[in-house]
Amino acid sequence: MANMIIVGAQWGDEGKGKVVDIYTEFVQNVVRFQGGNNAGHTLVVGDEKTVLHLIPSGILHQGKRCIIGNGVVLDPKVFLEEIDKLKKRGYLQDDQQLMVDGAVNIIMPYHKKIDIAREVKSGAKKIGTTGRGIGPTYEDKVGRRGIRFADLLKPETFRRKLKEILPEKNFFLENYLGEEPLSEEAIAEEYLGYAERLRVYLGRASTTLDQAIKNGESILFEGAQGSLLDIDHGTYPYVTSSSTIAAGACTGTGLGPKVIDEIIGISKAYVTRVGEGPFPTELNDEMGKTLRAAGNEFGATTGRPRRTGWLDIVALRDAVRTNGLTGIALTKMDVLSELDTIKVCTAYRHGEQIIEEFPQDLDVLSACTPIYEEIPGWQSDISGLKHYADLPKQVRDYVAKIESWTDCPVVLLSVGPRRDQTLQRSNPFTKKS
Repeated sequence: MANMIIVGAQWGDEGKGKVVDIYTEFVQNVVRFQGGNNAGHTLVVGDEKTVLHLIPSGILHQGKRCIIGNGVVLDPKVFLEEIDKLKKRGYLQDDQQLMVDGAVNIIMPYHKKIDIAREVKSGAKKIGTTGRGIGPTYEDKVGRRGIRFADLLKPETFRRKLKEILPEKNFFLENYLGEEPLSEEAIAEEYLGYAERLRVYLGRASTTLDQAIKNGESILFEGAQGSLLDIDHGTYPYVTSSSTIAAGACTGTGLGPKVIDEIIGISKAYVTRVGEGPFPTELNDEMGKTLRAAGNEFGATTGRPRRTGWLDIVALRDAVRTNGLTGIALTKMDVLSELDTIKVCTAYRHGEQIIEEFPQDLDVLSACTPIYEEIPGWQSDISGLKHYADLPKQVRDYVAKIESWTDCPVVLLSVGPRRDQTLQRSNPFTKKS
């Protein structure tokens, strides 16, 4: 038995869905612990592509229990649409395979409207949110004004809370954001219409997972976004509104840290980010366009083109420390296959100072320029290789340098989007090399 957390080690979009899908074979439970439908995990099984926004990536495996933990915020309409799409394709035939913690906070129409209107009002100072209402929902959760999943299933409770909350939201929408107010009755009719379909999924993550551990079962904790978008440890305020680092797996499910055995951070062989905020290695040139095209770097949730740049070791070391990573899964190695040389940022220059630790001060980070080391490319197709030893020496040298710079082993390499385009150097569940 082993319990593993999987987190993004960059600004998100690192390929967590594929890695979760691969490791799901070795566990009985997959639990999502934070975020909402602002995240999109893309999985390719055979030639079939699946994009999941809320439901854990383990749902593509039969007989695995998938849990949405209390740290998640949930849009019931999006959730039910995702369920319907999966059922039409033959997945999730047993509703008992999926559970939602009763403490999950619900994304309401006013959250989405406020999210979008704030961005418009902010103009050039916008954060770059997805407009899905994630941030405003977390605000209400922390402000103790949230409506929970369990509340939605009790009509009287839901109506009472909505009646208490909506006047404040409408005042803010009308008088500050210049938007039309929302109808209490229309919201109640829509959301209570979802309730009966949702009731079958109600459960409690903490007690269910605790019992699973006592039964000798393993758990995979699935994070969304990336470490550099963490509300405390990311590039604040250009972050998401939840704890994306490994510690969030405990608060987002109700389990203590002593149950965690492995923490794997997913990193691309280069870097991308969406939205606003500093990005020291960003490439605003033809090379940036080349990486975007070769890596198909467009958001799984929004379709937005991602900003691209060279691998940033300073930021990756930060992720190793804040998450306590026991291993790195390196994805999209194949995207670099056509390049003559590859650059890696090993430190920053800030004025006359050389910086090797990721700055917490955003003004300092924004003023940093990367110091690069150039590495020879391999200029060969590696997408069909099945064993690490078969990779070109330049690839293996690149991996060795990353391990040396981060003091963390690379346990898995992805050389293409499909399940079978994965090279495992060591498997934390089997301990085989």
